[in-house]
Amino acid sequence: MVGSAIYRKLISEGYTNILTRSSSELDLTDQSAVTTFFHEERPEHVFLAAAKVGGIQANSTQPAGFIYENLMIQNNIINNSYLCGVKKLLFLGSSCIYPRMAPQPMKEDALLTGSLEETNKPYALAKISGIVMCQSYRKQYGCNFISIMPTNLYGPNDNYHPTDSHVVPALIRKIHEAKTANKDFVEIWGTGEPVREFLFVEDLAEACYFLMKEYNEPEIVNIGTGEGLTIKELAHIICRIIGFGGTLKYDTDKPGGTPKKILDVSKMKQLGWSYKTALEEGLRMTYADFLARYEQLK
Repeated sequence: MVGSAIYRKLISEGYTNILTRSSSELDLTDQSAVTTFFHEERPEHVFLAAAKVGGIQANSTQPAGFIYENLMIQNNIINNSYLCGVKKLLFLGSSCIYPRMAPQPMKEDALLTGSLEETNKPYALAKISGIVMCQSYRKQYGCNFISIMPTNLYGPNDNYHPTDSHVVPALIRKIHEAKTANKDFVEIWGTGEPVREFLFVEDLAEACYFLMKEYNEPEIVNIGTGEGLTIKELAHIICRIIGFGGTLKYDTDKPGGTPKKILDVSKMKQLGWSYKTALEEGLRMTYADFLARYEQLK
């Protein structure tokens, strides 16, 4: 999702010499394959958006995969970027790296000041390692490697898997299928009370392009809207967009994750960037993307 959005942004800005590989063409966990790719292609700028990602259920049931695959991807790309003289690398972390009970909204300096959320600790630790790795290569070798922390993302090309997806695509699929099956209700994990912030992926791509051009410091930067709503409120908006008139039932025996997660985006605003796409507008575009791809998803 993120990589394709960055690609579209670069194309819109007139770039034509963009190096891309699908996961079937290049296994980023394979050190030898990544080394060969970098030495043959010699990229000058790298957007490191590749990662193994998923929602609460995926993180809870695949912890080894989340820490192993993300560490391997990061290690291979960051080290080869150094070895091959990449001019600049942008590493995408995640807002889940912050402590579970960090003061809200979460500032960049909250990193490593408290305990992580247990449901995504392996993923968060991998991403924290990526940040520290970028900072370490900068310190030791002078590499211009920067790290950004996006909030929860959604948009075209999202993963709509019924169990492994994040909350927005999961709700879109659940509610759409409930409507088409004429069901009376949709079941949602947790209480519906956790507060989350959501950023449309096209806005993130704009931010990544902006920072690749303008930002050259070792400190991390939050990317988001700075605005939040409860999962319950999000579900009601999606119901309205899809036209589902049934009820929402909350399974309180299931985990809901961190109680509140909103980013402090004042640093990014000071740099001169802020988001453009309102949540409901972005959700409508995402639902259109889901409908266009739904037959392939079954």
